[in-house]
Amino acid sequence: MPDNHGDNDELYEIKAHFFIGNYQTAINEAQKLKIQDPELKKKRDELVYRSFIALKKYSVVCKDIQNSTNVELHPLKDLAEYLGQPAKRQDIVQKLELEYSGNFNIENHVALIVAGTILYLEGSLESALKILHQSNNLECHALMLQILLKMDRLDMAKKQLKLMQEIDDDAVLTQLTSAWVNLSTGGEKLQEAYYTFEELADKHAATPSLLNGQATCLIGQGKYEEAEAKLQEALEKDSNNTETLINMTVLSHLTGKSVETCNRSLNQLSDSAASVSFTTPSLCVNNEFQQGIASYQVNPPGNVDKSNFGSV
Repeated sequence: MPDNHGDNDELYEIKAHFFIGNYQTAINEAQKLKIQDPELKKKRDELVYRSFIALKKYSVVCKDIQNSTNVELHPLKDLAEYLGQPAKRQDIVQKLELEYSGNFNIENHVALIVAGTILYLEGSLESALKILHQSNNLECHALMLQILLKMDRLDMAKKQLKLMQEIDDDAVLTQLTSAWVNLSTGGEKLQEAYYTFEELADKHAATPSLLNGQATCLIGQGKYEEAEAKLQEALEKDSNNTETLINMTVLSHLTGKSVETCNRSLNQLSDSAASVSFTTPSLCVNNEFQQGIASYQVNPPGNVDKSNFGSV
């Protein structure tokens, strides 16, 4: 059975903060909990380690996860090393391929998510889907959905969303993925996606990820001034957020800003592009935005120095 994502889950708020990109708050709230149950403690530690990875604090995870750590969390050390130590990437990928060619515990969703994420970053999308398909875990479905969107398989992504809604329609992750699908669909669905991002921001926190979601919807609707306001708000929260800089670069192009302004955004993007968070799916999913990015010869998240997910 998938993890419980409902309101009766003791880790609900921590999960919510993690999924919307509020990583430091997720860590802070998790560390306040006094947990005795080993299974719940493992789930809490998973969210803490993944939040540290999302904050690019890879060494914290590498040093903290030792032989005494719950074995199901060990794959997170591989992910931290993959993202933080480029020289080790080939060895980690080879280790991964060896593990999945043998007897692998498909009940460990952490291992599946790590494997799916690394394969996603390596560009082995079909292999990532094959691994993730073995689980009915909500996050595995979300990562599959993100990969399908990257493959321009909106039809298959919608099927994944339906499965997620059947598992837990009220989960924050399900709400987020519905917004990603609506954003990719475009047209009238852009307003639905906007409301989803807005509701999550009002309920939890207006993170750069959610603000970028709103901004992308507004750009798709031609509401450029409102979109710029959302992106400025996102920059105030994190001036190096790659997702924000990509959308700001595209918006500068679409609104005919000066070459100087466009180049400034592009230079900022180049400086931060190597550190795209793997937990946040690209919000630049529709063709207009992709073409705008391409005009500046910038790769979208997930293609930048092999460092994105979202998922997740």
